[in-house]
Amino acid sequence: MTPRDEQVRSAISALASEWFVASDAGPLDGEQAAAFIAWVQASPVHVEEFLGVAATVRDLPAAGAALEPSLENLLARVEGADDVTVRPLWNQILEPVRRKHGYNWRLAGRAIAAVGALAAIVLAVQLWRALPRSAPESPAGAQVLHFQTLHGQQHSYPLPDGSILHLNTDTTVEVRFGAIERLAVLEVGEAAFEVSHDPRRPFKVMAGSAAISDLGTQFDVRLLPDSTLVTVLEGQVRVAPSAAGGGPGARPEQDLASVRLGANQQVRATPGAWPPAVQATDARSETAWLHRQIAFDHEPLGRVAAEFNRYATKPVEIVTPELRELKVSGVFSTDDPDEFLAFLKSLDRVRVDVTPTRIQVSRK
Repeated sequence: MTPRDEQVRSAISALASEWFVASDAGPLDGEQAAAFIAWVQASPVHVEEFLGVAATVRDLPAAGAALEPSLENLLARVEGADDVTVRPLWNQILEPVRRKHGYNWRLAGRAIAAVGALAAIVLAVQLWRALPRSAPESPAGAQVLHFQTLHGQQHSYPLPDGSILHLNTDTTVEVRFGAIERLAVLEVGEAAFEVSHDPRRPFKVMAGSAAISDLGTQFDVRLLPDSTLVTVLEGQVRVAPSAAGGGPGARPEQDLASVRLGANQQVRATPGAWPPAVQATDARSETAWLHRQIAFDHEPLGRVAAEFNRYATKPVEIVTPELRELKVSGVFSTDDPDEFLAFLKSLDRVRVDVTPTRIQVSRK
């Protein structure tokens, strides 16, 4: 399983836990029930995670005859009976499916339908019966969209839900729209999100060691080599550790309190270290790239050069180590390398040599 798949699986597991808690607290209303059934039917992974939560939290009471571990017997019981309840058969239900590599697609479809029915019966049998028989079928699966920028590129994309996705240079994002979830996975780079609020379908972002939940806001997420940087421009977000990026010894994300951020606040989430410190920041400066700029206020020249190199076709190389700590300020266009080159040449006792492949900066 790839890191991206682990992040997606972690988000699905979190949603399964939320559905379990909601169903266990009392009857869902008709709209919630329809959303729950649509979510269960959208993917066998949703079914597996939901049953996994149920099996972990409590034993499922038996009512009626015990179900045999055979997949064929399980299918026959589910297809032939209206009233079925389940005792703790988590492994018995799933292992035959996992081991049966040679089963045909018809059997696979029956298995998914059966397990999906079991999941609903476990916690919501009355909800199933209450739904009108003419209710429309749920979508076969979530809508998945892929977005990517190359070196030096920046793009903005309107999303089907009314949100806007902004991609910085060298960035890859996958966005999944399901019945009750909107999930973006930042694989590499940096992205800003202007989220159209929908309480029935929370918007979540998985990025390295961080799992970010939108609370109606605009925020920026950047993957760094050793951490994930989350910056809020407007509104609020909730940041929790990602189970996929927690590192050795990290506790599951549901065991850790999330961190809430407001406008002009930032956290740097590092694998295995929680909670991160919430820092005040100038969010507009941090996200100057949205206006095709980089902005700095008394920052080390080494950091400024590194940011410039994210967009430049001819990178800056600081030859004299002490110059990397030289504090500089300014706002520079990512589209105009000559502007930054002129700034470097204006620095006191600094020499700039332009070669065919790079810009070298040294002390005079």
